[in-house]
Amino acid sequence: MRIVIADHQGLVRTGIRRVLAADEGFTVVGEAHTGAEITALVERTTPDALLLDLEMPEMDGLARVQQLRARFPELKIVICSASASPALIQGAFRRGACGYILKSISPRDLGSAIRQAVDGTAYHALGLPALEDDTAARLAGLTQREIEILRAVAAGLSNKEIARELWVSVQTVKFHLTNIYRKLEITNRTEAAQWALRRGLG
Repeated sequence: MRIVIADHQGLVRTGIRRVLAADEGFTVVGEAHTGAEITALVERTTPDALLLDLEMPEMDGLARVQQLRARFPELKIVICSASASPALIQGAFRRGACGYILKSISPRDLGSAIRQAVDGTAYHALGLPALEDDTAARLAGLTQREIEILRAVAAGLSNKEIARELWVSVQTVKFHLTNIYRKLEITNRTEAAQWALRRGLG
């Protein structure tokens, strides 16, 4: 896997490079120490993945993730951050990051964590315990009733079936779905089901 490392701390970049150099599955093709360098570096090196520190100087990390995803849709962006803020983690995933790795992770687990993120098998911050049950949904601001409806959508139930199961009207189900879409920043039922299944709510 061809990878670019973006971190403003030289010691961190050196440490990551050495860890990945010992893993035959990775080739570090570039390093950036400022946010301004990232776009040109990605264009020049065409990596498979970008390991990005969200808190680089003079850079809005979450906005940069969104910009990079728009410009390089095939690029896998994996966040590597010292922050375990739930809001930051969820914000990164919502803007298109495929993984979030805490800098507290053991060096021997770094390569595996990046692979999990790129392969789409990790939907929580690596380096912390996995989000369980409805934790992710609560972090997204969903109410208990909205979580119930989201689970039902993930199970493949129609609005009529959900209404019958929860003893509410179809219109009430539609109202809750509208709120769910807004809170999760998605637009349709398929995306809602995918969001739920990826976070163990199915």
